[in-house]
Amino acid sequence: MGLWEDFWEFFWFLFWTVAFIAYLITLFSVVADLFRDRSLNGWWKAVWIVFLIFLPFLTVLVYLIARGTGMAERSQQRALNTQDAVNKYIGDVAGTSPSDEIAKAKSLLDTGNITADEYAAIKSHALHGLRVP
Repeated sequence: MGLWEDFWEFFWFLFWTVAFIAYLITLFSVVADLFRDRSLNGWWKAVWIVFLIFLPFLTVLVYLIARGTGMAERSQQRALNTQDAVNKYIGDVAGTSPSDEIAKAKSLLDTGNITADEYAAIKSHALHGLRVP
């Protein structure tokens, strides 16, 4: 009988540990959403924080029910903004296309800033990925 009692005590311990961790994650998500929400003024944010301090579990539930849809929309908008910023950064870092490089090299050749051999090396590099000396 002692083995089963120990098993169920261990099971309940694990259950409540997971439930507490899930609650903490939700609580931190609510607090982060509160401070990121630009449509909510400072007084309402302060009221939510006071309630989160004194009635944390109930306040988290009420917040998720009352503002959960907006919370999801703000989270989605942040993800889209982040993705746009990443795409812009990758585009800036990746450089230009081979045709753009060749066009720039051609304009430099036409103005006399580079020689025909340098133009050929740049064109070869752009088309084949060879290293320009």
